[in-house]
Amino acid sequence: MYNLSCYNPSSFILGGIPGLERFHIWIGMPFCVLYVVAVVGNSILLYLIAVEHSLHEPMFFFLSVLATTDLILSTATVPKLLSNLWLEFQEIAFSGCLTQMFFLHFSFVVDSATLLAMAFDRYVAICFPLRYNTILTPWVIVKLMVSIVVRSFSVILPAVFLLKRLPFCGTHIIPHTYCEHIGVARLASADISINIWYGFSVPLMTVISDVIFIAVSYVFILRALFQLSSQGARQKALSTCASHVCVILMFYTPAFFSILVHRFGHSVPRNVLILFANFYVVIPPALNPFVYGVKTKQIQEKFLLLLPFKKTQ
Repeated sequence: MYNLSCYNPSSFILGGIPGLERFHIWIGMPFCVLYVVAVVGNSILLYLIAVEHSLHEPMFFFLSVLATTDLILSTATVPKLLSNLWLEFQEIAFSGCLTQMFFLHFSFVVDSATLLAMAFDRYVAICFPLRYNTILTPWVIVKLMVSIVVRSFSVILPAVFLLKRLPFCGTHIIPHTYCEHIGVARLASADISINIWYGFSVPLMTVISDVIFIAVSYVFILRALFQLSSQGARQKALSTCASHVCVILMFYTPAFFSILVHRFGHSVPRNVLILFANFYVVIPPALNPFVYGVKTKQIQEKFLLLLPFKKTQ
């Protein structure tokens, strides 16, 4: 039998990036810069969407949700990473580890579902432009967001209890810079087959279903675009989807690449995997505001109004 302390460990140690301890200070600098960019960029985006009535549209509402979850994703990981690399504060409480793990995976699933909602928004806007306001009413948008949050919460919360049921009588050193479900479960002194099955299949299947529905949405969008007789109308419609497609690629490509590398890339050095995993949680949140700022004319115009100087005629 395992004693009570095995089931309620006081803390874990985050091992950091093995083999690169001498470069921890330098490695932390780009993460700090990217985190500041992510916080400032997403905060400005949220402010513009909140105060500008012309941006009170379904697409920008979904964008504000994406910006919020990006802030949660990066804030749940990067400050602890920097304290680890710069100050050597490697200890994290067991409850703090579970909290970090929950928000890390929760943000990922919410982001995925939000990208699906944004694809649906583009589908309605391009395929049914005259019925756009009657289909995407405020009540429909509220129901969509509630369902996204409830689904994500329901999918990730069981992982917390799957970890709490495990005994941790051996090493408490997590070979990573943050807590994630399978990484913590591998430290347990018991069978973790349920954790492995749940950790890879259930959240992954929800994300895969999102990808499939996004692909189906863009099949209908492309079919509608090719039916447009005007080249100008076709280009305008494509431009409204460009930023969304860029964000989709930035979000899913490194995610699936990381999954495949962890599954099949056994020859890849551990420190490379950890570095890649950390860049993944900070680069998309830092780049998303710039993608929408460059591709979306309404956001460009409102952002220029915030600048302390104005272009004179």
